[in-house]
Amino acid sequence: MKNSALLTDFIAAYPAQPATAYWRAIEIGAIVRYGLPSGFGLDLGCGDGKLTRIILSHVGSRTLVGVDLDPLEVEAARKLPFYERLHVASGEAIPEEDDTFDFVLSNSVLEHIPALAPTLAEVARLLKTGGLFLFTVPAPAFQENLRGPLMPGASRKAYIQSLDRRIAHFNYLDPEQWRDALSSWGLTMEACLGFVDALETQRWESLSRVTGGLFYSLFGESKRPIEIQRALGMRALQNEKKLPAPLAKALARAVSFGACVDKNADRWLDSRTASGLLIAGRKPS
Repeated sequence: MKNSALLTDFIAAYPAQPATAYWRAIEIGAIVRYGLPSGFGLDLGCGDGKLTRIILSHVGSRTLVGVDLDPLEVEAARKLPFYERLHVASGEAIPEEDDTFDFVLSNSVLEHIPALAPTLAEVARLLKTGGLFLFTVPAPAFQENLRGPLMPGASRKAYIQSLDRRIAHFNYLDPEQWRDALSSWGLTMEACLGFVDALETQRWESLSRVTGGLFYSLFGESKRPIEIQRALGMRALQNEKKLPAPLAKALARAVSFGACVDKNADRWLDSRTASGLLIAGRKPS
């Protein structure tokens, strides 16, 4: 499967967020390529569920429980048929029984959690013996791969700090740190694979500058991107309507021109230089 098909799907679902759509196409392409486990799953940080709907459209149906901190996002996810239950809860206190899930999926969530240990402990509690924790996160190389500030003489450190505040990134663990973190809760790291290279990172960055980054500056760096989208009515509009397929396909081509999302679609990148990591942790038998 080509990531360009996923990019069209994400542009159709999130037309006001081209940078997010671009990154997600590569990221979800990695998940689809690795393979989503079968069985009963937990969608940790499910959001509005549209991203998971796109994953399932490419890997086949699953029955899931969704959990997210944002009640408005959870309410939007209630429209989707594959969620058996939905909870407004944090990742460290999920109201489900021990040994409930065959797998836990977490897509670009853990980097937003300052203290990871309670959430990892909860995942270990909820997984069945032999169950898989499959997640994606930005890697330390994400910051290194950024082009940085456009203004001559501007501080790269200040630029990255501002970006991390906007996208709420609190941690960038390397493969060894992830192995140790999972091991602390009895999970064995089976895979740590890289995706998103430097050119792709900088395409995301360029798109982000003129969309989320611009609005973030206009709002005085005081509101989260999702709050800005809601204030401008963009979130509600996206939840109500999809972009027509021909328009989504044309926009996807424009967004990806010169940094095609299919460039690395059939290979994994070095986890030390890639901007994103796909990690699989198993609860041993």
